[in-house]
Amino acid sequence: MEYRKIKDEDKDEGAAGDDIESLRNKSISAPISNVATLGGDSNDRSKWKRKTIVTLALTILTSSQAILIVWSKRAGKYEYSVTTANFLVETLKCVLSLAALARIWKNEGVTEDNRLSTTLDEVSVYPIPAALYLVKNLLQYYIFAYVDAPGYQILKNLNIISTGVLYQMILKRKLSEIQWAAFILLCAGCTTAQLNPSSDHVLQTPYQGWIMAIVMALLSGFAGVYTEAIIKKRPSRNINVQNFWLYVFGMVFNAVAILIQDFDAVMNKGFFHGYSLITVLMILNHALSGIAVSLVMKYADNIVKVYATSVAMLLTAIVSVFLFGFHLSLAFFLGSTVISVSVYLHSIGKLTRQR
Repeated sequence: MEYRKIKDEDKDEGAAGDDIESLRNKSISAPISNVATLGGDSNDRSKWKRKTIVTLALTILTSSQAILIVWSKRAGKYEYSVTTANFLVETLKCVLSLAALARIWKNEGVTEDNRLSTTLDEVSVYPIPAALYLVKNLLQYYIFAYVDAPGYQILKNLNIISTGVLYQMILKRKLSEIQWAAFILLCAGCTTAQLNPSSDHVLQTPYQGWIMAIVMALLSGFAGVYTEAIIKKRPSRNINVQNFWLYVFGMVFNAVAILIQDFDAVMNKGFFHGYSLITVLMILNHALSGIAVSLVMKYADNIVKVYATSVAMLLTAIVSVFLFGFHLSLAFFLGSTVISVSVYLHSIGKLTRQR
């Protein structure tokens, strides 16, 4: 009996000791857990802030892009060479990427993720999107023979449809039913905004403009999805290194375009013939827009990119009222409203899909 009593007391003491040790471990682990949670929240806020900044920058730059292109025309024509302008855009983007890398090398040193030296396998994927962007950028100038600046911004929203389909096919990223409904609304909004009540034609844009817009949407969508896959294949790789190699191939392809299309004009009139201050601002705008697009792909995705350009349409229309005397018709207002609802539904659908 005495032995059993002592044994029971030992058990009680052991249980009490375990309880004390458990409480001690909880008291130690709780602050660590809280610190980890706070660190995670801080990291999430930093990512959200960075994503918001690059998206707003892309929206503002895109909204002024079409206006600058229209402004750069004289008597309805481009006096400068479009191919040389595109070449300078790629060159400026390359220079800006190198400048950003130089600053990083100075502050952080050269690492495996920010060094320019790379392998043939990594570099060999960049010519494809560079070639696609070349054709798309050239079409971007010629489409203004058929559409005005606000109409161009609306037609650019077709990129959302092509991007959504290509997301499903290439990146295997499924979109929710609400998001697909938002795409359908976007089509309705684009069509409604193009209605011209004062004309006998159903659509204000001729079929040439629609064909060019559809081709641009397919090229932009495929190039965007492909570029995002390249950029996110190695997340730790510095975005400026990835941009540098993409823009180098862009320079090469645009140089070839100059030789094929405008060689005689450049040799006879000069490389910078027909350039003005507006042309320079347009080139700067295109360069910054291209870098903003790559940052959005790095820290967000292509869906965010194309919706940012959709919101830019509203800003373009408002500015065009004061600059070009553009009249906001009821059809344009209704179409813009439907597009805005589409943007909202798509964001709701994204949140629903993440839950």
